[in-house]
Amino acid sequence: MALEEYRKKRKFDETPEPAGSAQKSSEQARFVVQKHLASHLHYDFRLEIDGVLASWAVPKGPSLNPRDKRLAMMTEDHPLEYADFEGVIPEGNYGAGKVMVWDQGTYEVQGKPAAEQLAEGSLKFTLKGEKLRGGFALINTGRRAADPRQQRRWLLIKERDEFADPSWNIDEQDWSVLTHRGIQEIE
Repeated sequence: MALEEYRKKRKFDETPEPAGSAQKSSEQARFVVQKHLASHLHYDFRLEIDGVLASWAVPKGPSLNPRDKRLAMMTEDHPLEYADFEGVIPEGNYGAGKVMVWDQGTYEVQGKPAAEQLAEGSLKFTLKGEKLRGGFALINTGRRAADPRQQRRWLLIKERDEFADPSWNIDEQDWSVLTHRGIQEIE
């Protein structure tokens, strides 16, 4: 995993996003979920894997309800420094709009190493965040498709465990875990 695609898409003299670099992963692998009010509202789900943040855009956001199967489109890897990015990407730049750190914490992989599971198309992990907790799975649904865009299609699914919540409503969780501001208050 590398950051070339991330860097090609950004003008670092115009955006406050970190240029970053691939780094050695920390002892406790981090995850972050950023609410991103760009051309379309979505949530960016990121897992620290091999020194970068592997990333998926989740249009409806993650859910603690195991019945919800959330579309998660794999995007380019991001630098680890991006986990703390909250602010505004200026107009005219890739991803222009407001970014809020909606949740963060650490995670543990269940089974084989994360990179190996990703390559196989199914990643199981346990989140230890401020809002998201317990077991989750990312399943690649377009792995065998001929169209490269379809190959990026994954589902984010909550496992049935003590943290599952059938009444989960993401709109009731609308604040930054860093600053306690809502998305409209991000400047």
